[in-house]
Amino acid sequence: MTITDEDQTLQQQIDSRRREIQTEGYPMSVGELINLYRDEELDIHPEFQRFFRWSDQQKSRLIESLLLGIPIPSIFVFQRRDGVWDVIDGLQRLSTIYEFLGLLRGEDGSSLPASKLVGTEYLPALEAKTWDGAVGTSLTPEQQRLIKRASIDVKIVRRESDESTKFDLFQRLNTGGSQLSDQEVRNCLLIMAGADYYRWILTLRANSDFQATIALSDRAAAEQYDMELALRFVLLKDLDAEGARAIGDLSDFLNHNSVREATGFSTADTSATRAFEETFAIVNEALGDLAFRRYDTTKGRFLGGFSVSSFEAVTIGVYTHLAAWKALKSEDRSTKLTQLVSQIWNDPEFRDNSGSGVRANTRLARTLPYARSHFQP
Repeated sequence: MTITDEDQTLQQQIDSRRREIQTEGYPMSVGELINLYRDEELDIHPEFQRFFRWSDQQKSRLIESLLLGIPIPSIFVFQRRDGVWDVIDGLQRLSTIYEFLGLLRGEDGSSLPASKLVGTEYLPALEAKTWDGAVGTSLTPEQQRLIKRASIDVKIVRRESDESTKFDLFQRLNTGGSQLSDQEVRNCLLIMAGADYYRWILTLRANSDFQATIALSDRAAAEQYDMELALRFVLLKDLDAEGARAIGDLSDFLNHNSVREATGFSTADTSATRAFEETFAIVNEALGDLAFRRYDTTKGRFLGGFSVSSFEAVTIGVYTHLAAWKALKSEDRSTKLTQLVSQIWNDPEFRDNSGSGVRANTRLARTLPYARSHFQP
């Protein structure tokens, strides 16, 4: 078989990436994992707990598996420079164990209440059992030892690996079949990269003018789509046409750039916060929750649900000329903005590039320059 130049290029890429990812793995007892957590040598990122939502039944089935010696999936950790292990995958399993033992700590560092089990298919007598408690209501010492001696395979990404590996691995392990939305996975990436940046985006998301204009469905809100929209504005607001053309997959763009911004982030940029607040205050003042809906020219009114294309165009357009918009009187500003927003839905340059069949990078490469030109007051 002849080896081509393409084969050699691929092998070089494989060899290079394999050198960047150094791993090892070995089984550890639950007792050892308990000690690591107690000694703060294992970071399960308590902020993650809001995104991982196991039911009491799921938690009890995990304890059942430990008692019965049924293998559970591997846990993946990243070894930080300080030697602490960052949990990349397995947070819910570890949290369930620590919660049952009464060891789990919340975001503020305080201890959370110990959990109670519910009966399972194989062990219905687990109903209402606790780790510690009165005789008959808690597990016996023998049963506790079964749990503490149970073995879990731990895959360790060593600290010699490239730092970006943990973000890529977390994303790969927590997408696809995961119950997390893209933004919930992205939130976890941000917390690992820099919790201060994540908290800053949270403050933007809570802005009342922003929330009033997007008017999301309950499902979209539950999946953190408002968080994604706030992040979109922050990452797109200063992007030029060349940058928009280079976006590629939008989800990858948001992941990569938000992690980059979060890394080393320490204090919120007050000018960026003010720009966000003033942009959405102007949009809300003029249109409220109609701002990002389609305008029907024949009926002369805004209709339908939220349009992300309109969100991007209107907010980036207003932001680009923010000083000029602020200089107008309130009534004139609202009248002018309403007129400009309604016009985009009758303009082929915007309308033809904002449909659901248009790829995000193609859309943004055309609609962002259009928005910066169109929304001059």
